[in-house]
Amino acid sequence: MIQLHDKKFKPFISAETLDQAVEKMANEIAKDLGGEIPVFVAILNGSFMFAADFVKKYPTNCEITFLKLASYEGTGSTGKVKQLVGLSTALKGRSVVVLEDIVDTGNTIEELQKLFENEGVKELKIATLFFKPEAYKKEIKIDYIGMEIPNKFIVGYGLDYDELGRNLPEVYQLHE
Repeated sequence: MIQLHDKKFKPFISAETLDQAVEKMANEIAKDLGGEIPVFVAILNGSFMFAADFVKKYPTNCEITFLKLASYEGTGSTGKVKQLVGLSTALKGRSVVVLEDIVDTGNTIEELQKLFENEGVKELKIATLFFKPEAYKKEIKIDYIGMEIPNKFIVGYGLDYDELGRNLPEVYQLHE
């Protein structure tokens, strides 16, 4: 059990399980994209650990860039997505794979889809390490899912509770 601010969290997903899920996703995406050199767009801050481990495991050439969005305050989604840092790579005519740490309501994914519609990408794929099917409210297809998890708040491996817990190598779930 760990404590972050005023909340307690219990162990949920081990570092080894995360590592296996990331490797499986990297190989699946590489197989699907064939010989293409994709641009991975990591969504900050939460996906920084996932993205770093993912590109290390990606078996062929690739590019990576970052986009910073925010939709959380405390343990709840605000329902509004703000773009804080924009894209720095030309994406026109490229295959783009968004690397998300977690998809719950789908508000961020919806915002990303709108954003990339204006970039002229060849194809857009969504990859998320964690997916909460009970919380998902959108119709947008999630192309790659590392693991489905229950609709409970988690921290670690890049995910935070008011900025604490991102540095944990495993994932913890809110203890209720």
